Amino acid sequence: MRYWQIVLTTAIGPILWGTTYLVTTHFLPANHPIFLALIRALPTGILLLLITKKLPQGIWIWRSIALGVANFTAFFPLLFLAAYRLPGGVAAMLSALQPLFVIFLARYVLQTRVQIVSVGMGLLGVFGVALVVLRAEAKLDFIGIAAALCATLMMGTTTVLIKKWGLPTTPLNFTAWQLTAGGILLLPIALIFEGIPTLTLKHWLGFVYLDGFNTILAYFLWFRGLSLLPPTILPFLGLLSPVVAVIVGWLVLHQGFSSLQFLGMTLILIAIISVQIQNSRTTSN
Repeated sequence: MRYWQIVLTTAIGPILWGTTYLVTTHFLPANHPIFLALIRALPTGILLLLITKKLPQGIWIWRSIALGVANFTAFFPLLFLAAYRLPGGVAAMLSALQPLFVIFLARYVLQTRVQIVSVGMGLLGVFGVALVVLRAEAKLDFIGIAAALCATLMMGTTTVLIKKWGLPTTPLNFTAWQLTAGGILLLPIALIFEGIPTLTLKHWLGFVYLDGFNTILAYFLWFRGLSLLPPTILPFLGLLSPVVAVIVGWLVLHQGFSSLQFLGMTLILIAIISVQIQNSRTTSN
């Protein structure tokens, strides 16, 4: 598969994640972040295990548990908590810091070079996201900010660790291991602290979309991309999520769309494409 084909298919993941805030706030039960994380992780993990029919062995048992905790047991509740307590723009702004975090973490864990262009494009991406999503009336919440930052740091850390360890199996099977491990650990926590909310048909439809598209498909493509691309490339693709969130809000919720938002989207795309071009040239050389 050619480089740009890998990039474009991997980008489908963040594009799907850009719809998470809409689905969470309009189709899922409110004030149950741990239960929502459980429903997103455990059923999909078990389904994928039944399909792939392979369990982790040796050291990968513990690595799968560690990655499952970081990517799903902790990350999903933090993501939903941030969505509940922060305006989507503030949460997206904090997640936009991930490319810069990964660039410097990879320098120490993977001994990769810190490219000045990548750092500059990372800052440009943060500025672009700020133009796209931030509003003057946005209210800051300490718990929401802490949740969003922790989620961002966790996903950035696991991106670097997975690149260091490599994928011991297929991306689909690798996704199944993490989802199942993370979901099993979420089960008692969700039942003890939140219980099971009353669910309607609308909620079930939201779960089907969230599990099928935002989880199984998105994470399969993301982990496959991580196995084929440099770790510092993927977080830049994650900047597509706030762009999609704004476009979805404009199309579905009839929210306003300003010239500053258009400028911000342009800057984000410049940052993403510039990093991809730089890496494709490095790869070809």
